[in-house]
Amino acid sequence: MAARPALVLLPGLMCDRAVWAPQLEAFAATHECFVPDYGTRGSLAAMAEQVLAEAPPGPLAVAGHSMGGRVAFEMWARAPGRVERLALLDTSYHPLPPGEEGERERAGRHALLDLARAQGLRAMAREWARGMVHASRLGTPLFDAILDMFERGSVEAFAAQIAALLARRDAAALLETVSVPTLVLCGRDDAWSPPARHEFMQQRIAGSTLALIERCGHMSTMEQPGAVNAALRDWLARPTFS
Repeated sequence: MAARPALVLLPGLMCDRAVWAPQLEAFAATHECFVPDYGTRGSLAAMAEQVLAEAPPGPLAVAGHSMGGRVAFEMWARAPGRVERLALLDTSYHPLPPGEEGERERAGRHALLDLARAQGLRAMAREWARGMVHASRLGTPLFDAILDMFERGSVEAFAAQIAALLARRDAAALLETVSVPTLVLCGRDDAWSPPARHEFMQQRIAGSTLALIERCGHMSTMEQPGAVNAALRDWLARPTFS
């Protein structure tokens, strides 16, 4: 029996396997699925190197959500020969902005870290996650599942991942180097990584496709799993470029 193709599912900031649970259920029969645990690695480069070392051998279909998309860019920069196809979900390419805008981001992330240290991860998540989902999902079991996921992490991992994101590269120059089938996907109502950034990426990655998911915020894999799975299924079925 031929080996199943490898599907790497990269979680975002403070996310674990639960963020990809609907996709694991949908694709585990046809793909060898791998979801990394970044631990307390404090750079996107270190996360990418970990994934490349731990993932199944051979070519990889790589899907990254949010910070996971940043890790996917680092994997592409290091080992484009391993990445057979790429999916970028609710993510971005831009570095920490200069000047006041960047300082506001830095201050906002550290304020959440201070809250986690003072009151616990669930209290932090309750504050943070309100802007991460479509408004209709506030107070629902789905929202509680997101809070549960964040609470399973550690303050140490949160601090390390914040440091990694604040030191992120400007990945814009990488976009035109991507030469594999690529899906760019975003919740229509994603306030963290809005559609305009995904349109920019899609326009610069040759042959890529754009999917905007309706009634969906940042947590698309959990909010609208049916639509996301359909887009991923089409992406996985696309022939590799010759």
